[in-house]
Amino acid sequence: MQTLLPTLFQAKTWAGQQLFALLEQQLPVLSAEKQTAALRMLNHVWLVEQIFQANLQQQPHGFDALNTPDTPTLAQLQARQQESDDWYRAYLVTLDSAALAQAVDFRFADGKPGCMQRSEMLLHLISHGSYHRGMVGRMLVEAGIQPPKDSLTVFLHQTA
Repeated sequence: MQTLLPTLFQAKTWAGQQLFALLEQQLPVLSAEKQTAALRMLNHVWLVEQIFQANLQQQPHGFDALNTPDTPTLAQLQARQQESDDWYRAYLVTLDSAALAQAVDFRFADGKPGCMQRSEMLLHLISHGSYHRGMVGRMLVEAGIQPPKDSLTVFLHQTA
């Protein structure tokens, strides 16, 4: 797990960067409703990462919802996501096997208590981001736009 997580987070960053690059060109092709939906979906991914960043540091996250009231611009969102990706990749190098296995108590955004191992939290972020990037990809397909390949196998092949 200690060697796999950095690879998964590198792949997550790569997939996100590809999607943002495509959206820079193609977002205007989507209807106004789909543009907002795509941005809010990716903003949700970012916000959940912020919640879990606080959880991993055993600090309160201060969020009571799973999205922000405002919808950021694509440029704002891309900058926020890059900061989040950078933080997680730096954080991973500080963890050993014992830290990854450590259970951490926290509160979900709805106030309910939670407890997860650090490795479980990190794996959740990988699958959560992939799921929502896929949803944005589906919006693109419906508009006749081919989304980027978002898979670990493509990442490994292209970066080998």
